Amino acid sequence: MKYGIIGAGAMGYRYGVMLQENAGVEVDFIDTWEPNVEKVREQGGVSVARDHENRQIIPINIYYPEEYAGHPDIWIVFKKQMQLGEELNRDNQAGIFHQDQYVFSAMNGMGHFEKIAEYFPAGHIICGTAMIATRLDGPANVDFMGEEGTEEMHVARYTNEDPDEITQAMMDDFTQAKLNPIFVEDYMGMCMSKVVFNAVTNTLCTMFEMQMGQFIEYDGVREMATQLFNEAYDACERAGIYLIATRQEQVDSVITVSKEYKYHYPSMYQDFSKGRPTEVDYINGYIAKIGRDYDYVCRTHEFVVHEVHMAEMMRKYHHHMDDAADNSVASGAVI
Repeated sequence: MKYGIIGAGAMGYRYGVMLQENAGVEVDFIDTWEPNVEKVREQGGVSVARDHENRQIIPINIYYPEEYAGHPDIWIVFKKQMQLGEELNRDNQAGIFHQDQYVFSAMNGMGHFEKIAEYFPAGHIICGTAMIATRLDGPANVDFMGEEGTEEMHVARYTNEDPDEITQAMMDDFTQAKLNPIFVEDYMGMCMSKVVFNAVTNTLCTMFEMQMGQFIEYDGVREMATQLFNEAYDACERAGIYLIATRQEQVDSVITVSKEYKYHYPSMYQDFSKGRPTEVDYINGYIAKIGRDYDYVCRTHEFVVHEVHMAEMMRKYHHHMDDAADNSVASGAVI
């Protein structure tokens, strides 16, 4: 099988490099971020470390959409939710999509499969979730977090059917790549299980600018997680969505996963700290929307969505304060 990665970011690099290096399959990377593409070409590949160690340059093939003439069997899509619609339209206009191709995505949040379905048949869409932590520290500079073999992911078809030949071949390649895929029958229950997990760890770590290990030092984490999970599960059950993990399993996973990735800042915080919009509307906001659609108010999720957006707004003031502090130090002022 040949793969094309749309979005050479943290997770795009993680999947593409592991497929290329561990499974020995052909992988092409498609990206529109010019500093990223040009840095790969300048240094002869992507710079990869695992847990800050053993950094090396991995040669890869990377292209802008308009210059790509390949024909992968499966596209793997990892873009931010806010960028996905524009990216897919650009790729489609570049003529790189074909009706015989399949597409897989394990992006955070919800709403991306509906966008993907505008360009691919429903039977060719493979859904995924990934409990895999990765950092993009700069253009063509990525750090795989966690020991090899600790990767965990789930796969389901958008049509909720059993694996067909292409899906099974992809699962086999993912297994060889050491991504540890597990097939499940219900894509919505699978995806929402990850969304409600991220609605706790990603959102709260971002609001308080903390690593996951710091997050679970607080004695009230289980109580906070339980409150958020209960609202999410109540909303999902009203909508007929049944998650693959129980409420208690989700609470427990917050602790175990945060211990595993104790030095990791979740992806939402990585966006927040770099001044980019967060995906909170596609995570906590999506849960709140399900609740509203089924006459149930997820009050805590509604509240934290506003809090994250307020924190985003406040970055402009923090920036000015940082500039003022820098100027004070530069001028020798004593405070």
